[in-house]
Amino acid sequence: MRRLGRWTGALALVLVLTGCTPGLADPAGSVADIAPSGTGLPSPGADGAPTPTAEPTVAPAASPATEAPLLVPEQAPTKTFAVGSRELDLSRGSRPLRTVVWYPAAGTAGGPLATAEKGQPFPLVLFSHGLTATPEVYQRLTTRIAAAGFIVAAPAYPYTNGAATTYNPADLVNQPADASAVITGVLALNERSGDGLAGRIDASRIGAAGHSAGGYTTVGMLTGARDSRLRAAIVIAGGSLGGSFTGPPAPVLFIHGEKDPIVGYSVGVSTYGMVPWPKALLTVTKGDHSSYLFTTGPAGTAVSTAMLDFLRWSLYGDAGAGSRLSNEAAVAGVTTYETSL
Repeated sequence: MRRLGRWTGALALVLVLTGCTPGLADPAGSVADIAPSGTGLPSPGADGAPTPTAEPTVAPAASPATEAPLLVPEQAPTKTFAVGSRELDLSRGSRPLRTVVWYPAAGTAGGPLATAEKGQPFPLVLFSHGLTATPEVYQRLTTRIAAAGFIVAAPAYPYTNGAATTYNPADLVNQPADASAVITGVLALNERSGDGLAGRIDASRIGAAGHSAGGYTTVGMLTGARDSRLRAAIVIAGGSLGGSFTGPPAPVLFIHGEKDPIVGYSVGVSTYGMVPWPKALLTVTKGDHSSYLFTTGPAGTAVSTAMLDFLRWSLYGDAGAGSRLSNEAAVAGVTTYETSL
């Protein structure tokens, strides 16, 4: 019965993310009106949730026994780096996890990994995509993070990405453990002599972020599938997979559109209220499910700028970035910002 209950919960979440749950979505709204194709939403015209091909099996958390060591504050890089990328073929057991890595590059775009100020290694950010999306869909956002001095690893989850041979949205419950496996796989390159990432990742400064189903995945890494290596997280238009926030405190930034027709604003606010650690909520006034991630208007600027300084503050320990957050995140008539950071 426990396995059946878990499947039922996953299917209910699928219905939310496909815009079919009364009260959380606008059934009259078209996906095409909400966001560009491949931004974490089902294909336009989808009639209800796709039928899962098999009952998902929730894997145990891939959480290390030790917590991240005490963070030594540093100033985040002050320059904007060129960005390079590479692709990794990672896996967790039989689950393939193609992963795109964006990194600060030396010289022009696509060059080798840059050297940060004072030679310190770069923090790592795990980024999770939404249903039917791919890592590349979020390239505008992930490359901005990399250009600010972070290594970004973005896996394509095997049964929910837009190119999946078998699409099984209920498999979302397995993604937190997948994400932790990707962190482990990328950190292994840190120890591999001759690899471009060798010695260049700061394993004590790891964060996670994700949009829509990727936001749920990120919350899952802080709850039932707790990854104790995470120092910080950003949840964009996401909610909870169930369970309590556990393990070492990690500040969490929530970003949610006030008029989100796919994952209702109340879902994000409720999950935000569950977090027992330092936290903040950036509300996009009248915002939808995702357009603020793909535009350069005031809302998009407020969101991306706040995200970058939240990561600078939480992963580098940059006090100056933390002091800027409130002014950057609250734009009159565009966004509001609540914080206990």
